[in-house]
Amino acid sequence: MTLTGIEAALNDLLFNDEITLQEAADRHFAPEYRQRTDGQWADRAEFLEHITHVRTLVAGGHVEVHEELYEELYGGGGKYADRHTAHITKKDGSTVSMEVYVFADLTPDGRFGRIEETTLMLRGSDADRGIGSAR
Repeated sequence: MTLTGIEAALNDLLFNDEITLQEAADRHFAPEYRQRTDGQWADRAEFLEHITHVRTLVAGGHVEVHEELYEELYGGGGKYADRHTAHITKKDGSTVSMEVYVFADLTPDGRFGRIEETTLMLRGSDADRGIGSAR
């Protein structure tokens, strides 16, 4: 089983022009995927709607992983946790940095099945505060 991680997933979703959004999603997120960001739940379709919107704003960036933990479970799947900072340069030239705390379930094939995350704005305008869940 190959396990995904936040850095690989976000790089493919936001910064890799070589693959489509659907290819990135299929690579890292199970069909039943759901996510809670700052208390707001989204199913996979809503999550992809969010990423589609963010892609219209992002010119480039990178993910800096500070801590990352995996636990494989007997019988397949696993648990994942990390603390990372997403550094984003928007198409208008402004920058956004968000520190994110993630707890997740991994499916038996190593993709994310569920993520619950909390975000902390480090740099950006007031309008950027909702970038983690904007659609």
